[in-house]
Amino acid sequence: MANITRYDPMGDLDDMFKGLFVRPMRFDIEGAPQMKMKVDVTKTDDTYTVKADLPGVKKDDIHVSVDGNEVTISGEVRKESEEKKGEEVIRSERYFGKVSRSFTLPQEVDEAKVAAKYADGVLNLTLPMKVKAAKRRITVS
Repeated sequence: MANITRYDPMGDLDDMFKGLFVRPMRFDIEGAPQMKMKVDVTKTDDTYTVKADLPGVKKDDIHVSVDGNEVTISGEVRKESEEKKGEEVIRSERYFGKVSRSFTLPQEVDEAKVAAKYADGVLNLTLPMKVKAAKRRITVS
């Protein structure tokens, strides 16, 4: 029986550049925050609780929106730093970034009762569930 192997047409390019002293380019800015938002969602009987990590984001730059059962959290990081020696600027770095996360919950949220607190880089959301209307039996006359 013959062995099946996957053909990689770009695999030969690695051999072509072997021996050259070329380093792969990196576009990371040293000291720039990793723009990933980690979110924990927990549920009790009538409330969802969301904890979102937003380190380095100012409270005024955080936006939360709730539309039915869809929740969107977004934030923006801005940082400027400058090192001077005398009057000559030796190094100047500026970076900014946006992060956004949306998710859908199994049940609609009561937008009027949503509470949000931000402390130590963690956003805590309390999202009460909407009370479903009780089923009513109608008698036909």
